Amino acid sequence: MIKVFGHKAPDTDSTGSPIIWAWYLSEVRKTPAGAVLQGEPNTEAAWLLQKWGLDKPEIIADVAAGDKCVIVDTNNPAELPASINEAEVLEIIDHHLLAGGIKTRTPINITIRPLACTATIMHDLIGDEDLNRAPAAIKGAMLTCILSDTLEFRSPTTTPHDRFVAEKLAKDLGVSIPEYAAEMFAAKSDVSAFADADLLRMDSKEYELGGKQLRISVLETTAPQILLDRKAALMAAMPGVAAADGADEVLLFVIDILKEEATLLIPNDFVKQIAEKSFGAVVTGDSVVLPGIMSRKKQIIPALAD
Repeated sequence: MIKVFGHKAPDTDSTGSPIIWAWYLSEVRKTPAGAVLQGEPNTEAAWLLQKWGLDKPEIIADVAAGDKCVIVDTNNPAELPASINEAEVLEIIDHHLLAGGIKTRTPINITIRPLACTATIMHDLIGDEDLNRAPAAIKGAMLTCILSDTLEFRSPTTTPHDRFVAEKLAKDLGVSIPEYAAEMFAAKSDVSAFADADLLRMDSKEYELGGKQLRISVLETTAPQILLDRKAALMAAMPGVAAADGADEVLLFVIDILKEEATLLIPNDFVKQIAEKSFGAVVTGDSVVLPGIMSRKKQIIPALAD
């Protein structure tokens, strides 16, 4: 069976897109496939599974030599199983920059497009004729992924095509996008059950800046004060998370979906320097508000300067 998976710390797109593509491989291409995850899905991704009656995929720690794999929503080896280059990678479907470093045994299909969501790419690859055969749960997963990655079209990563696909899916499903997105974001914002270290890892990417390894964490919410009330505890947990994950520093951005701004926590002078050089911010305390900052991929990582 082909294993379909996304990056570590699965968000909605890295949970839903493997399910979508495993359905397509199994039911349309007639090549047995199953979605798997590299960790527990975040709160919004767990809500997606419950909302559409989808089984939580198996969680794997690694892949084995000879395992047939399809990689989605990433192409970065740092976000993939340790033995990925020992496995047989068949295909990559992604919407992030090309990282390099994956070694394949034969030529493969690679689809990387400048869209906001992997599920949008999958919509186009599957095509209307085959998508018409898909159960509502698959279309629902696709819609949820797109609304999550675009923050209901607020994110600067959103393209007209992402919006077109989401609106088409919503119409087909009889779903009101504003009502559905509000329910999604409420689920995303419920982080009461998570420890501080878990929150720092929940939606994070590795990035090198000036010879230092950074874990850049983003928490998107409609209730930022819940997270900001935990500011001291979150900053206290950062050194331990960084040490355990082989990073030098953790940067945490709390994204206010409704106000369309980010709050960056400032635990030390190094992060203060990054905030001032990267975003032109004036930092006077242990956090700074960055108006208009919504996207790690398009606004945070490209701006980072040491």
